[in-house]
Order: sequence, then structure tokens, then C-alpha cells
Amino acid sequence: MNKFLTTLLLLLFAFSQNVMAQDEDNFYNPQSIRSFKISFEQDNWPQLLDSLRLYGEGLLIGNIEIDGSKYEDVGVRYRGSKSFSTGGNHNALHIVLNYIDKNQNHKGYKKLKLSTALRDPSMVREVLGFQIARKYMPAPEANYANVDINGSYYGLFVNVEAVDGNFLEKHFGSKGNSFFKCTPKNTKNPFTPSGCKKNLFASLEYEEKASCYTTNFEIKSHDGWDDLIELSRVLNKDEKNIESVLNVDRTLWMLAFNNVLVNLSSYSGFNSQNYYLYKDDMGQFNPIIWDLNLAFGSFKRVGAKSDLNLKELQKLDPLLHVDNETKPLINKLLSVPIYKKMYLNHIRTIVYDNFENDWYEKEAKLLQSLINNDLVRDANKQYANADFRESLTKTIGKRSKIPGIKELMGKRAKYLKKHSEISIFPPVVEEVMVAGRQKFSNETVKDFKISAKIGKRAKRVALYYRFNSEEKYQEIFMSDDGASNDGEAGDKVFGVTIKNTDEAAKIEYFILAENIAAVGFSPANYMYEPYTSSIEELNK
Repeated sequence: MNKFLTTLLLLLFAFSQNVMAQDEDNFYNPQSIRSFKISFEQDNWPQLLDSLRLYGEGLLIGNIEIDGSKYEDVGVRYRGSKSFSTGGNHNALHIVLNYIDKNQNHKGYKKLKLSTALRDPSMVREVLGFQIARKYMPAPEANYANVDINGSYYGLFVNVEAVDGNFLEKHFGSKGNSFFKCTPKNTKNPFTPSGCKKNLFASLEYEEKASCYTTNFEIKSHDGWDDLIELSRVLNKDEKNIESVLNVDRTLWMLAFNNVLVNLSSYSGFNSQNYYLYKDDMGQFNPIIWDLNLAFGSFKRVGAKSDLNLKELQKLDPLLHVDNETKPLINKLLSVPIYKKMYLNHIRTIVYDNFENDWYEKEAKLLQSLINNDLVRDANKQYANADFRESLTKTIGKRSKIPGIKELMGKRAKYLKKHSEISIFPPVVEEVMVAGRQKFSNETVKDFKISAKIGKRAKRVALYYRFNSEEKYQEIFMSDDGASNDGEAGDKVFGVTIKNTDEAAKIEYFILAENIAAVGFSPANYMYEPYTSSIEELNK
């Protein structure tokens, strides 16, 4: 082996070891299984936790060891409503590490959520679903944890990142603004205050009285009801100004995700639930997806009628609820042509990134392989080992009829690819450039002159830019008129000049190209990795 190849292999090995170390340091690394060892002084802890869940709001104090790190005086309670059962030996857990010591945390996390994966014989719906969601929007991380309580094995759980202040700070740079959990307190027998509409759930239909919102939204901030009411008012009564109060693009990503993954225990299903809303420092509410154990068709209701069957789930309309006025996030937003095109592009992106190439199946198999041995030894699990093994390819349960993930998504991906609203592709964006200083020229570049070659039949090209990540993107149209830093008129090269400000030496931007039927973005991952440039680079 020559010296160059030996050096290269050593460098690659060192890089891989470093990546593995970084991944292992991530508490929610999806390829890891965490160890939780909980201890209570009381032998009757199951009865005490039952009582707290049924009759109180407090937590039972205990100690916990997480992957060898020990923490005292943590608070523990059972979580969930549908998954909870009195006397159950596999109830989901909510753990507060800083219950007594307000600074106590594990790798920065103060609250831990352990899910039983209710109605998910595959045990991968939440971990896989959140992996996909995080490609396009802020969403919780998730992996697995083995749990022991007072020396006895309690079971294998899904370990889901809490949507709390730590999450908000990480994704939005703040945590003190208006913040709501959008899950009705009782979806089976909802209480409706006098003078309020019935069965609104967390749909964001407009109501003038704050009391009409309190049974459908749980406030997590000190105040914010007026902000929530204003959001619903603008959404329903003044939709032309919706971008002043709502991050529309992020909302369209959530709706596209729900539809593609047949995630119907969500805003897109019957009950309009299982998401959060956080108002960022720019004044826009951002939806945050939550609770994915019923994704991939495990929950099947889209209205008051009976559950959808497998074939109906496979061919779920990508424009479901577009005419439903009780779902204003869908009805109002998708009535705007450009928003509808963006939404359909997001569906196309999710399908091709994750399902058309069978990535989801490979990842699901990896996750199942990881947890197989621990699940087999879990005497408290909800499903038989055979159900777990067959859960990707076959429907499980004669009554609940939980679709196999591949059984559902294989045909769903094919259906969406051929759908008339999705099969038409947008113009291709290529050769994106920012003009730099000419060779041997003494004239410095002061502004950002951006150009891109756009495929055929583009009727509109827009550039979205900002000078720092704390700002909203501004929109400006690019032209192919020969006078906008774009070469010759009609050569399919579109250009625009962005005037630099005194404060700005850098720019972040992305491009939207639209034809009569579709829009596309460049770069595709514009949400997290926009194009960047700086005056310093351009003058080198």
C-alpha cells in the first residue's frame, strides 16, 4: 500500500471515529438506546403514580441514573391520556430532572418524555417520523431507552425530546414569547363554553372570546391569549396579511408532512390536534409538530364518519380539506395560488427525498434491528414478537388494523408521484452566481449582483434574502430583461442587484422559480442551508 493511500485511510478512519463520537454525544442519536434506572423510596410507587395521574398535578420524587450519570430528587409522573391505564405495567413517563434543583440537567435537557409507542407494533413510527420532519422544520429528536424501576426491568420506550424552553431556545433563539400546546383537553366529549362554536378542537377558527380557546389550547407561556386570538382573526378575516403573524412556509411544510405520512392524529385529521405554536422574535407563530406514534395511518379518521380503509389511506387526497372551512390553515392558505404551489412542491420533495428511493424502509429496518433484542426481553410490551417482525409489511390487528409502514407507503408514494397536481415539475434552477470583482480591476464590489439560469417556461422568479438570520426574508423579483445583471434579454438567465447596507457585509438567500403549474426552490434545503455570500469573498 502506497504512502498516500495509507495516509488517506488513516484520515478517513479518524474522521469516522470523530463523527461516531459526535453522534454518541448526541443524547437523541437515533442509533443509540439509552439506559434509565429510576428508583423510588416507596414500594407502592405504581399506586402513587396512578393517583397523581388521576387526581393531582404533582410529581413523585425519586432518583435516576442515565447512562451512568446519577441525579437526585427528580420528579416523575405518568403521561398521556390514551396510553395510560390504571395499574398498568408499561405507562409512558414524564421526568423532570430539575424538579428540586432548578439547574440540574442531563446534557442540557431538563425534561424527558418516554413514549410507549401506543398502537405502533413496529416501534419506529415516532423515531422515523421525526427524522423525516427534522429535514424540513424544527421538530423533536427521538431514539430509544431501556427503563428499570427499583431494580426491575420496566420496558423499552421511545425517548422523545420535549418541546420546552430548551427546544425553543435551540430553534428560535428565544423562549419567553407566546407559546401554546394545540391539543384539546377532551376530544371524545369536548366541553364548549357558552356562546362558543362546538367541536373546533385546535383548528384556529376565529372566536372573539378568549374562553372559547381555553379548552382547545393549553397556554405554556405567562401570557399570549391575545396573540393567539389575533392569529386566528387574521387567518380567517384578513388572510392577505397572514405572513405578519404566521410563518406560512413552515406551516405548509407541516401540512405537507402530515398528508404524505398519513399523520391524521394531527391538524390534518379529524381532531385538529398534536402540534405546538410558538411566536418568534419576528412576530410570527411557528407550528411545531408533535406526537407521531399514530403516523403512517395508525389513526384513520379525517371526519365524523368511520375510519378510512387501507386503500383510502394509500390514496389520501393531497388536497384533503382544501374546501373545509373548519380547517382554516388548509382552507385559507391553499386558496392562495402561490401557497398551494409551495405546498405541492413540499409534498413532492418529501416523497422523493424519503419514499420514492425507499430510504424510509431501509431506515425502519435499521431501527428495528437496533431494538430487536431489547424488545424481545420486554415482558411488558404491547405487541407480540411476530407482530413486531411483520409490522412493516402487514396490517396488524383485526380490530385496530394498523397498516404495515411499507404496505402503506409503497403504494402511497406511487400514487402521489402520478397525481396530476404533483407530477408536473417546476422550472430547474442552475448556475447560481454572485458577481465578484473583475480580474485586475481596482474597483471593489459593493453590492450583491445575483444571477441564475432558469429552465423553460418560468413565468416568475423571486429571490428571498436577508442580511442576518435574525431577520425575515425579503422578496425581490429577478428579471430576464438584459438590464438586471442577467446577460441578454430572453436568454433564460435571471438577475437582480441587492443593495448592501452599511451594517451588512453578508447575505443569505434562496430562489423560487414558478411556472404555470408548479414552483421549485434552490437550494432544495433552503430552510436550513440557504446560499450565502459576503462582500469580503467577492472582492478577493
